[in-house]
Amino acid sequence: MMTKRQNPPRTSAQLQAQRVTAGHSRKLKQSLAVGLVALALIAGGTVATRAAGTVNVLYAGSLVNLMEHGIGPGFEQATGESFRGFAAGSGALANQIKGNLRQGDVFISANPNVDTTLMGPTNGSWVSWYISFAESPLMIGYNSSSRFAADFKTKPWYEVLTEPGIRIGRTDPKLDPKGALTLQLMASAEDSYHRPGLAQQVLGAPDNPSQVLPEETLVGRIQSGQLDAGFFYSTESTDAQIPTVAPPPAIDPKAVYTVTILRDAPNASGASRFVAFLLGSQGQHILEQHGLALRKPSVSGDASGMPPDIRALAPGNQ
Repeated sequence: MMTKRQNPPRTSAQLQAQRVTAGHSRKLKQSLAVGLVALALIAGGTVATRAAGTVNVLYAGSLVNLMEHGIGPGFEQATGESFRGFAAGSGALANQIKGNLRQGDVFISANPNVDTTLMGPTNGSWVSWYISFAESPLMIGYNSSSRFAADFKTKPWYEVLTEPGIRIGRTDPKLDPKGALTLQLMASAEDSYHRPGLAQQVLGAPDNPSQVLPEETLVGRIQSGQLDAGFFYSTESTDAQIPTVAPPPAIDPKAVYTVTILRDAPNASGASRFVAFLLGSQGQHILEQHGLALRKPSVSGDASGMPPDIRALAPGNQ
């Protein structure tokens, strides 16, 4: 029968050495743990800092795809800051800003006249300067599956718009520059084609409830077949791949897009970086990809209040 071998008893010196070794091991593990926690806190702090740098951009509803899938992601990737956008008709946004119903850092309009409604003490001095940076002509877009689609390919666009049963969509001329440009286009078409009453025949009253819809819903309604035709900027039709007919340039009005930083912007420094990105080479490339025609950036208003980095991208006053 084999007996279990017993280890000889340890001396006090050996026991002390074992305790010292174990103590060093615990301290090493604690140091490593502290280091890992510190690294996690540093990394977490960096992420938290970036997440806190959110730029709120109020922009014309015709730019939804551009802003949400082009400029916004591009800005975030380039700067590490966050983009948050809100789209509506430019006039409607201006009314909300003046009424303190919506707060933002940056305002992008589809018409310089809208910016002027936010300038001066009587308008709250929300805007002191703005930069015109791009433009987009008005187009007649149509659903490719509509029973009127073939007519748009073979007949004058203004005649197709008068055909019985055609469902037309447009925006409110009181709230959105595109709606006002639609009225302007049809008035010009009356004179150009010698068709008195054409605008009334196509549009009805300026605020015709059977046609006037929120700007941000028009593209979806055309794509779903709820509308046969509508009035769109070229940037919208390009992004949504909506077939279009272009009126002659002589009578075709254009949207002129502007950008500014609003008074008391909560994130003024982030707003400055956003505008600089928009007007810089990367932003300009994205604008072209989304069907906008670039303009040489030009400043209107009091340029003395502009951040220096933006002033360098848009020298001179109009």
